[in-house]
Amino acid sequence: MANPDDLRYTKLALNNGSGAIPALGFGTLIPDPVATRTATRAALEAGFRVIDTAERYRTEREVGEAMQEVFESGKIKREDVYVITKLWNTNHRPERVKPAFEASLKKLQLDYVDLYLIHTPFAFQPGDEQDPRDANGNVIYDKGVTLLDSWKALEGLVDEGKCKAIGLSDVSLAQTKEIFAAARIKPAVVHVESHPYLPQWDLLDFCRKNGIVLQAFAALGHSSEPKLLEDPVIAAIAKRVNKTPAQILLAWAIQRGTALLTTSKSPSRIKENFEVSALPEEAVREISEGIKLQVRFNSVVETGVPGFIPRRK
Repeated sequence: MANPDDLRYTKLALNNGSGAIPALGFGTLIPDPVATRTATRAALEAGFRVIDTAERYRTEREVGEAMQEVFESGKIKREDVYVITKLWNTNHRPERVKPAFEASLKKLQLDYVDLYLIHTPFAFQPGDEQDPRDANGNVIYDKGVTLLDSWKALEGLVDEGKCKAIGLSDVSLAQTKEIFAAARIKPAVVHVESHPYLPQWDLLDFCRKNGIVLQAFAALGHSSEPKLLEDPVIAAIAKRVNKTPAQILLAWAIQRGTALLTTSKSPSRIKENFEVSALPEEAVREISEGIKLQVRFNSVVETGVPGFIPRRK
């Protein structure tokens, strides 16, 4: 009897000795609070064991409530769920890092998080306004703090036992190398947009060589044009192996050695996205080598403003 396909349960070891991160993760960038709670609970019940949120998403409270409901039911233990949240751009100054982190912990109703990321390498004007703009509508940046300054403050959180690992998000290869070289505690995870239209091979190669996990967001293209789920190569493989295009993309991401996040509000789609199984190696190669289109869907790496989060008026 054949062994059951366990690709969906893949874990990737972390370089700081804090264990491993499940490859298949659930993201909570969902605008509606009620939908966030429902989707988070559905994801945990479907089998997802990575829950990703962020101060900037404004979903930490709802994610925390959903997790507590599941923990209190006795179905899943806290230690079995890998929880990620992120430091927003307005809190990059070292003296603002710990208060921002503790505010996130309180909303999540947790004693610790498994991974804390610097959401982007861009520092914005410090303050309560998450999207500070001048009279002309331009972002007000903070030139008085460096990415390394913020990183050192995150290292202090690890020292205090408040988070098990720290990492970077929305960074370039050059920025990753800079922090890796200077850091006392090395980045455990680099969280960036990645999919067949933006495979980030150079960054993935650096991460592999240095024991860093590359975690891909927008793994399914985030419903943006051109639609990755409708790509002819993906569609042909899906038909050939009798899987959905989403399952093909998620399997490809895991089989090439990355972790990933997928998001949905639909319980049936969430369950479908967890039912990932291994592709034939020739299909993995076909995606990696056969898709030539290059598209970045989120311009956050250029401005620090996440393209998938609408501005509040």
